[in-house]
Amino acid sequence: MGVISGALLYIKDDFEAVNQSSFLQETIVSMALVGAIVGAASGGWINDAYGRKKATLLADVVFTAGAIIMAAAPDPYVLILGRVLVGLGVGIASVTAPVYIAEASPSEVRGGLVSTNVLMITSGQFLSYLVNLAFTELPGTWRWMLGVSAVPAIIQFVLMLFMPESPRWLFMKSDKEKAILVLSKIYDIARLEDEIDHLSAAAEEELRKKKTVRYLDVFKSKEIRLAFLAGAGLQAFQQFTGINTVMYYSPTIVQMAGFQSNQLALLLSLAVAGTNAVGTIVGIYLIDHFGRKKLALSSLAGVIISLVLLSWAFISGSSASSSGVYGWIAVIGLALYIAFFAPGMGPVPWTLNSEVYPEQYRGICGGMSATVNWISNLIVAQTFLTVAELVGTGATFLILAGIAVLAVVFVILFVPETQGLTFLEVEQMWKERAWGSSLNTESLLEHGNSS
Repeated sequence: MGVISGALLYIKDDFEAVNQSSFLQETIVSMALVGAIVGAASGGWINDAYGRKKATLLADVVFTAGAIIMAAAPDPYVLILGRVLVGLGVGIASVTAPVYIAEASPSEVRGGLVSTNVLMITSGQFLSYLVNLAFTELPGTWRWMLGVSAVPAIIQFVLMLFMPESPRWLFMKSDKEKAILVLSKIYDIARLEDEIDHLSAAAEEELRKKKTVRYLDVFKSKEIRLAFLAGAGLQAFQQFTGINTVMYYSPTIVQMAGFQSNQLALLLSLAVAGTNAVGTIVGIYLIDHFGRKKLALSSLAGVIISLVLLSWAFISGSSASSSGVYGWIAVIGLALYIAFFAPGMGPVPWTLNSEVYPEQYRGICGGMSATVNWISNLIVAQTFLTVAELVGTGATFLILAGIAVLAVVFVILFVPETQGLTFLEVEQMWKERAWGSSLNTESLLEHGNSS
């Protein structure tokens, strides 16, 4: 997902049709998102039916195939097919990884470990910018950039063969012995008994309901509706505040700011991607100490300030006779935007989505919520260059700032605090939010609103 930003600069040099068309450039970027939407939508079902481990292995196979097709693409249209395939892999993985990590993590470090998944994504993006720089002097630049992305998928496939299945999923599939074997590697004896009791209770509840959860069921129950609104809403706002616009197009944005050299644009973008990775490390610490909701709100406040600064730099730069100073202000604005976004709105939506749904809905709601993320991502990626051409880059960033203000209002009204709560406590909290305080769990609701 990160490597395309630099590769695009060289794909334009190789294919005149791409160079002449903003729409074709947007399509090359965003067709991976179309694949990711399908992958995320089917990923929830694959997870629930076949387990987290097999879903990850499948994602790696699909991803490797896509990378090989991209590297060998004779024209933009075969390249687009390869992008769809890597997107499928990314979509399945985006649903699977947070759920797998959350289900194998003790509650006190769950947020940090799910956020580590986001760190791996941002570190991967940073590495992809380094890969871009490394291949700038080689013949077939962009083919190397895109083809080498098969390597991490192959490594993950091999390592995943040695990993256990999620103990929670095994319990739900009545494979208690295997589940206990996995749990014994995570917890000491005293804690192990508690965890087995928790999982037994959840499994009994599942058996009692004894029904397959369908997509429409998510909207029939008030508490699940509220949970899905919070989870999917956060995912949508994560994208509509512009993060992947910055990640996909940062070299292009840097060129818009007046830095014309491909290599300089990549170098400055590398600094932006580095800030993203460092910010995510800060988020891993803060998410289990500061709380999910406060972290999201403080992150959004900084995002709004940064987007306004970016907007001002582009608007002022376009009217000034020399835009050199404004070009640097735009790059600083980009880095600030990432610095504020990465610790909060980067990990919080994924962490919250891995813990807000009851067990029987976790796969399907996680998949639907990730699908919302990828659809929102697609809309932004497919329209950014076109909107920037129509209204100007400055005005485009101002629109994103307005959306970030709406995101603040949404988080205040609809997102609870889940820091330190067990899955059962989170489920209880949604019931109380839906049906009032008649369940004698005021303390949980107070915890959920404490921000």
